[in-house]
Amino acid sequence: MAERAGTPTGSPAPTTASALRHTRFLGQQYADITKLRELGARQERLASRYEQRISRLNTKIERLRHQSTLLREKGQKVLEGVPEIEQEIKQHQRTIDASTARGQGAPLTSDVTALHYRVRKLQQKVVDLQQKARALELRAAQRTQKTSELKVKVDRYTEAAHLASQEAAQFRQRADRLQLVTEQETAAAAAPGAAPAPTNAPAAAEPAPAGSPPKSP
Repeated sequence: MAERAGTPTGSPAPTTASALRHTRFLGQQYADITKLRELGARQERLASRYEQRISRLNTKIERLRHQSTLLREKGQKVLEGVPEIEQEIKQHQRTIDASTARGQGAPLTSDVTALHYRVRKLQQKVVDLQQKARALELRAAQRTQKTSELKVKVDRYTEAAHLASQEAAQFRQRADRLQLVTEQETAAAAAPGAAPAPTNAPAAAEPAPAGSPPKSP
């Protein structure tokens, strides 16, 4: 006699209401396990995304720190020539004083005025070098400030990644416990002469979604 359509061979469908309720209960438990593992995977992906942002920010921090160091070294090199120029200014000033003392109030000669002009030019060069060094120091300080701001973001992302990892681990543990219980109940129900498991056990409560992540830089 032909098999009735829709009924698999060798696996008769449950015939009692209790067996049907137990089958639905196990199906709900497997759905809860799948949902918990999905939530755990989402939290793991979120933690990985935070770790990626942290890595990029750390790279940017090191780049800014290196640029700041280069700028400060450049500013120091600029100032290294100032003492030599100041020494030259003092030498010219002594020459001017000696020439003025010998003249005893006579009109200044072109040699003396040339020295005055040379002294002013050297003084202007000193001021220009100092201004350049200060500008370099300002740029270095701005990069240092930016580094501090990025470190605050790194700390925030690090905390968020840690929390996401903890939640992912909790979801996995709950899924593992529920799967163990489900497998035990399935094995007990499959044993010959065993009564079906009670169907009034509470299903795994769906956890609340994780908190919103901090804004990206």
